[in-house]
Formats: sequence, C-alpha cells, structure tokens
Amino acid sequence: MKLREITSFLETLAPLAYQEDYDNSGLIVGYPDKEISGALISLDCTESVLDEAIELGLNLIISHHPIVFKGLKKFNGKTYVERVVMKAIKHDIALYAIHTNLDHVSVGVNNKICDKLGIKNPAILRSREDSLRKLVTFCPEAHAEEVRAAIFRAGAGEIGNYSECSYNATGTGTFNASEGASPFVGMPGKQHHESEIRIETIYPVYLEQKILAALTETHPYEEVAYDLYPLNNSHPQVGSGMIGNLESETDELEFLNFVKERLGARVIRHTALRTKKIRRVAVCGGSGSFLLPHAMQAGADIFITGDFKYHEFFDAEEKLIIADVGHFESEQFTQELLLELITEKFSNFALRLTLQNTNPINYLI
Repeated sequence: MKLREITSFLETLAPLAYQEDYDNSGLIVGYPDKEISGALISLDCTESVLDEAIELGLNLIISHHPIVFKGLKKFNGKTYVERVVMKAIKHDIALYAIHTNLDHVSVGVNNKICDKLGIKNPAILRSREDSLRKLVTFCPEAHAEEVRAAIFRAGAGEIGNYSECSYNATGTGTFNASEGASPFVGMPGKQHHESEIRIETIYPVYLEQKILAALTETHPYEEVAYDLYPLNNSHPQVGSGMIGNLESETDELEFLNFVKERLGARVIRHTALRTKKIRRVAVCGGSGSFLLPHAMQAGADIFITGDFKYHEFFDAEEKLIIADVGHFESEQFTQELLLELITEKFSNFALRLTLQNTNPINYLI
C-alpha cells in the first residue's frame, strides 16, 4: 500500500486545515509514494517507539503528537527530537502525526473519551468559526443538475447529518459577448437573455479550490459567474471539546471514581465537590483549560481534561467541578481510535498498537 493512501484517508477524516496554527500535523518524514508494509500506532513518537517499529519491521509510525513542533536547525543527535528524526530517516521509516486536527472533528479524540465515559449524544463544545463560506453561481437550467452534482462531490452542501444541500431559484441572466469570445449561447455583439438557475450552497473553506475547480470544469459557460460569501456561522461538526449527558444522574464522588477507573488515571486533581448530582459532562483531551468558560456556559456539571494550572482552578467559582485527569490519561485512547478507524477502512493492513508507555510523567503514591 502507498503511504498516500493511508494519509489521504486520515486527512479526509481530520483535514489538516483543522489543526491549530502552532501544530505540525501531517507527514513529517517520508515520501507519499513510499510502499508501506505496516504501521505502529502511538500517542507519542519517542525513541523507544521507533525502536519497536524497527524490531517489528514496520515502516510507518502514526502518532497523535508530532515529534517535530518547530523548526530544526541542526541534526547532531543532541536532543531526542533530532535523534528520532535522524534514526527514522536512516531506517526508512515514515512518521505521520494527526494531532489537533483529530481533536477538532466529531469522530475524533473527544468523541472517544465520551464513548469511554458513557456520555450520550455528545456535541462539539466550542464550534470552529470562520470555517464556512457560501457559493452562489448561475447556470442554464438544463445544466443545473450536472453542476450541483459536481460541487456536491467536491464537498459542498453538507450541513450536519444532511448532504447535497442547496437553494435554487430561477431568474434571467443577461450578457453581451465581445468579439473573439465563444459564448455557449447567444451571439457576439448582441445582448442575450438566458433563463438560469441560481444555486446557493455552503462549503468548508479548506475545500474551496477543489469546489471551484469542479464548478468551472462542469459549467457550460466560457466565463463562469459565481460569488463567494464569508459566513459568521460556526461549524457544528468541527471544534474543540465535547459535551453531553450521562444516562442518569450520578453522585459526584462516585462519578469521579468511575472516571479514574475508566481513564486509568493514577490521580485526579479536582475542585471542591458541590454536593450536587452529575448529569451533564464536558470533556477535552489534552490541555483544555481554555474551554472552561464554554463548559460553564453550556451548563456542564463537571469538566474533564488535563493540564490545569493552579490559579485556573479558582475560575470554576463552584459553578462546576474541574477534573484534571492528566494530559496522557485523557488522550491515551486516541491510539485505540486510530486502530479502529484505519482497520475499518483497510482491513488487511498490518497495524499494531505500541507496547511502550510514552507518558513522561510518573506518580509517587
């Protein structure tokens, strides 16, 4: 199997455009046309994980966290990052990371946490803004179906659980083709009136060039008229964190112990109990303190995440419980998620979960 087959699939699930600006998701080491014998899946790409891949004869490592976050100026093995990159190149092992882009999609990291904790009907906690636009175009009635089908195939017209969404209205278009033009209808030098369909549909910004290419390729006119509109709408299927409800109300301490057991957390740092039942639960894998205001606004009884700083715990103001389970603990099931997703698509592809515990934090209890 070519490496690009796997990466294209992963980037269909979690487009690279959805990663944070600071992130470095995607193919870090390797050629897209490289033949892949098998992949090792890990939360982090450490030296021990790389050695495991070498021992198993697997030439691709898919990790959640990128081994390279910022530019490397020297390759002399002074840091673990340099050593991993150098060793991967030496042994012809491709390195791929799927980080915050997988955090931000509805089938991603946070959905897996919700599944582990029995949270029902989870929804994005903070939807992504500035990620949708509207396309408006005009074409002859006889060609409207073909044009619509093409831009739908390119990814336009998806709203939640609905696809091929558009609004269509009939009107009259006018134009006067200049000498030298080759109009599809009408004659150069004479104003032409044509019954046309106005097609409106929304699309994710990152697919804009693909959708416009599909439009111009299928539209019959020599000059295709279209408008692009920015939208203030947030994307309901893309964003940070998730929130949902438990099947039934649960005692606070009982639920905290349940979370501790389900997530394999050695310790949970939490704010004071409020002597109220837990029903509505917000989660964010990794570092989620930035979502605290959103969890409170959404009516969460508890917010489960990692990496809260001391003073940030005060911000709960007894309106909910902050439960810091740890960065690794909140994201560790990402490995399991990737195994499930890739196996479902490529059932005969050799996949292994790493046996290495890459959590850099140890606990003395």
